[in-house]
Amino acid sequence: MLNRISISLLLLLFTYAAALVDKQQNWAQVLGIGLGNIAKQNLYNDAPRQNAEYDFIVVGSGPAGCVLANRLSENPKWQVYLIEAGGVESLPHQIPIMAAFLQGTHSNWGYKSVPQKQACFGMNNNECSLPRGKILGGTSSINYMIYNRGNRRDFDRWAEFGNEGWSYEEVLPYFLKSENANLKGLQMSPYHNHTGPLSVEDVRYRTTAADAYVKAAQEAGHRKTDYNGESQMGVSYVQATTQNGRRHSAFASYIQPIRNSRRNLHIVTMARVTKVLIDVDTQKAYGVRLLYRNTLYTIRARKEVILSAGAFNSPQILMLSGIGPRDNLEAIGVPLVKELPVGKLMYDHMCHFGPTFTTNTTGNTFFVSQTRPGLFSSYFRGDPSTVLSSIGGVETLTFAKTPQSQEPSDMPDVELISVAGSLASDQGTGLMQGANFRQDIYTKVYEPLYNAQQDHFSFLIMQFHPKSVGRLWLRTRNPLEWPRINPKYFHNSEDVEHILAGIKEVIRISQMPALQRLATRLHDLPVPGCEEHTFGSDDYWRCSIQVMSYTLHHQVATCRMGPDTDDSTVVNAKLQVHGIAGLRVADTSIIPFPPTCHTNAASFMIGEKAADMIRAQWSEEDE
Repeated sequence: MLNRISISLLLLLFTYAAALVDKQQNWAQVLGIGLGNIAKQNLYNDAPRQNAEYDFIVVGSGPAGCVLANRLSENPKWQVYLIEAGGVESLPHQIPIMAAFLQGTHSNWGYKSVPQKQACFGMNNNECSLPRGKILGGTSSINYMIYNRGNRRDFDRWAEFGNEGWSYEEVLPYFLKSENANLKGLQMSPYHNHTGPLSVEDVRYRTTAADAYVKAAQEAGHRKTDYNGESQMGVSYVQATTQNGRRHSAFASYIQPIRNSRRNLHIVTMARVTKVLIDVDTQKAYGVRLLYRNTLYTIRARKEVILSAGAFNSPQILMLSGIGPRDNLEAIGVPLVKELPVGKLMYDHMCHFGPTFTTNTTGNTFFVSQTRPGLFSSYFRGDPSTVLSSIGGVETLTFAKTPQSQEPSDMPDVELISVAGSLASDQGTGLMQGANFRQDIYTKVYEPLYNAQQDHFSFLIMQFHPKSVGRLWLRTRNPLEWPRINPKYFHNSEDVEHILAGIKEVIRISQMPALQRLATRLHDLPVPGCEEHTFGSDDYWRCSIQVMSYTLHHQVATCRMGPDTDDSTVVNAKLQVHGIAGLRVADTSIIPFPPTCHTNAASFMIGEKAADMIRAQWSEEDE
């Protein structure tokens, strides 16, 4: 039986089909617009051959993996094999407003945390949803497309930790190398580039409430800023990884443009790496074990194996290969090759979903039920200003400090993310189910907004530098079983207080004249489980923070980068696994501290820098 998320998806697709029929457009022509070339699926399916050899094997095709596959294959003498566990992007991946729905599809690994003791009380079984992309393009193909590099002090701290070459001045060129910016008023900014593969642009669709909020934030003392420029502090319209209003993923930016012309780039999809093959005598990686269509293959690497499988899968593969904590590997019967603290440290950004505000406007909030055929026909004729180009409803970002902050004055500790809608926008389907929220949360708090088709907007309050520290481990040596993930959200109660301060700041901004002209009012239906507290009191919000917990998939440090003299680290500054030759990790799992950013942009930068380090080493050896 179809569930509500399926019905909503079908509604959108049938609406689009109606638009095609109305305009008598050719299906093949329309579906060819960035669909990953469905008619050419073989382009992304270089089926494995037993004992085949390549110079480099890249495991995982998220931003870092796609960048590496592109940059390494620029050398025609090198054979590169890119391995992806998922498939290829389709039409819904292109449409930014569909972001929430993608987390309920096979493009998402579907990970959930172990039941949390201090967070995610509004989730089924207290399990936080932990979306990760399982598709060519990785999480960049299912995320909300927010482009946020981070604070200069983040990278300076990486360098101070013993990671030579990772200071802000040294990584900025790699951010710029990847970027092709189309941002109003920033054409001459030294902090933006206009020639890289990855499109970064303003979202052309904006609601009245977003404009009013930016003005209100300024009235409240937050200056207008380019948060990817000189200083993060302040308010800004969001910068997005879209191109002409369509998602521009790692696949679309780094793989699709060069796939036909690079005969030395080999790609296999729907394939799982079960372990890295390591010679125990030489402590050198020489290949991978690959499961493809129920057959195991040995694929060999002449130079290196590079894990770019993400903050969950890279540590999982390392542990399955015998690299990890002794106690965990012994418990599941994996022979120890190298004892390292893989997965023993994990940071994540936890958010509060809310508060929500109503306005006296109409037509600003996107409701799936209001979708009309003309909306799709206009969008696919190239109009990037329709609501379909909205990146899951996200419109503005505000970087602020809380009274509890111990960070320097130019380093924010919370981000206030405004969204044109809520769980009501899709009638409790895509977002609610993708985030694992309980049905009663929607029914009691958000369904009245949907039934009234009431214009409203919401905030996600995200903490940048949590003190709570989680971990990841394996319960069995079955490579097809999920790792166990315990983020331990709010294990340190100070994290709740930072988010509480962010909520209070949003409410203060809502009282400024620019938003009051829209009759902005706090939606005051209490979330289930918090009714005993007076709505709007500090204790109410503390309760709500634990109920409406929501992560934006920014997990880091499971393969922490740092010197081998530090027993919390897994890879060195060149991303080489300590003590194992021919093996690197290049993805967000290497980030050593919780960053002041969303991790998508950082992943592109890590891929660019890793590619340069690898090319520098092997170009010299090949000469």
